[in-house]
Amino acid sequence: MRVKVTFWVFLIMFLITARGLEQHDGVANTQIPAHLYVMKANNRIDEMVLARLKKLGIQPSDECSDEVFLRRVYLDVIGTLPRAKEVWSFLSDRNPEKRRLVIDKLLEREEYSDYWSMKWCDLLRVKSEFPSNLWPNAVQAYHRWIKVSLKENMPYDLFARTLLVSSGSNFRDPPVNFYRIGSQHEPQKIAETAALIFMGMRTQKWTHAQRLSMTAFFSQIGYKKTGEWKEEIVYYNPSGKSQQTDILGEKIQLDPDIDPRAVFADWLTAQDNPYFANNIVNRIWYWLLGRGIVHEADDIRADNPPQNPELLNWLAKELVKHKYDLKHIYRLILNSATYQLSSIPNNYNADDKVNFSHYQVRRLDAEVLIDAVCQLTGTRESYFSLIPEPFTFIPPQQRTITLADGSIDSSFLALFGRPPRDTGYLSERNNKFSMMQRLHFINSTHIQNKIYRPSFLRKVIKSFRNDDRLIKQIYVSILSRLPTDTEHNTVVEYIHCSGLTKGEAVGDLIWALINTKEFMFRH
Repeated sequence: MRVKVTFWVFLIMFLITARGLEQHDGVANTQIPAHLYVMKANNRIDEMVLARLKKLGIQPSDECSDEVFLRRVYLDVIGTLPRAKEVWSFLSDRNPEKRRLVIDKLLEREEYSDYWSMKWCDLLRVKSEFPSNLWPNAVQAYHRWIKVSLKENMPYDLFARTLLVSSGSNFRDPPVNFYRIGSQHEPQKIAETAALIFMGMRTQKWTHAQRLSMTAFFSQIGYKKTGEWKEEIVYYNPSGKSQQTDILGEKIQLDPDIDPRAVFADWLTAQDNPYFANNIVNRIWYWLLGRGIVHEADDIRADNPPQNPELLNWLAKELVKHKYDLKHIYRLILNSATYQLSSIPNNYNADDKVNFSHYQVRRLDAEVLIDAVCQLTGTRESYFSLIPEPFTFIPPQQRTITLADGSIDSSFLALFGRPPRDTGYLSERNNKFSMMQRLHFINSTHIQNKIYRPSFLRKVIKSFRNDDRLIKQIYVSILSRLPTDTEHNTVVEYIHCSGLTKGEAVGDLIWALINTKEFMFRH
């Protein structure tokens, strides 16, 4: 109990002095001198964002520091903390193009497909048990297909079409699992899923006639069992009838010899479709900046207009122009000055939450947070599931962001808001910070046993012969920055004057830094 009680003063010091997360009071002022608009436009994104900010009289924040940028882009692109050697290398690099270069490198790393597979598995509800009931074999095959598609940067129109027109075995043709969500295989539910994923629209808010028309595209799907456990064949089961339907007022003819799913895919991925490209670029913007241009990002409708329609339409056109290359959109956003703004508001934008005048501070995803703790402490996690072995066996070296199955869980993931993958809504992931989460980091044996292992602390101390280098390395590893002079002096005094062994004092330092908002949040 010594750490949890006597170390509070030390922790509070870090919470106050942590850089990059200060909250400044500010009063909105629409009379901003023109010379204050100093944000340099890196690309067309910035020109449109800045034009709107000028119109509203909102002054953008300053550019974030190199330390903040590196940590931010690692977490946003690969869901992984930069290691100390990567931080040292980046901070010592004098190349003016180093931010662009690190973005390009991150988009090619293995963790990129790991992290974004996790995001897509949330959206596609990849889960063995209720309510998706995909079953373990299918989950593994489906997750693998999603990851390979992202790793190879499959054009997004092809990705969507492959899912929509898929037929075959759920074990051998992974995309057909798109049609197996839920046990009843109801055409209406499939139509709802397609609209949500590929159009960002919730059909529950459509009229009954609109929902019925959408369902027609998915009313000729057949399912049959095989002799293998839990295997199912999905196939086109033609009705032999011609019919006319419509989608959002656009009439479409369904011929008896053409799979209506293919007709829907043709309509959806057409270059002039006003929903398809707009939806995915809006989702990517939401994923990277914490708020959609249309918000919520999966609730696109006429009475929920985009905050910056010119920006949304331009990004959609860029996606089509570059043959649905999603990485092109990532590069545009990540290289923009808008993305690289500080999270610290100023006197003119403190009240702005919707115009992207500063980066949105938000808590790390549950999977990313526990992976970061494990990376820093050299430990692993354990999981539980109702699924029988061997499907719940997780190799000790596997990271949490690579978990394929939403049915495999842990008490930490449940506490920190990992989505249950029941609906596919973005709001299923709960990244709000709670008192229970705070207490878990402060008091739980789960976190303390990771930090205060004698073998781990001995290894940390033996790696560095002097305290100065040791303290800097700990800061760089955990917060991706060097300590301030005040922080450094306080830590030195604590190590030598606290009456603790050096190992205990170093453990306290690690514990204190992991408990800061600067560690737990993107900023």
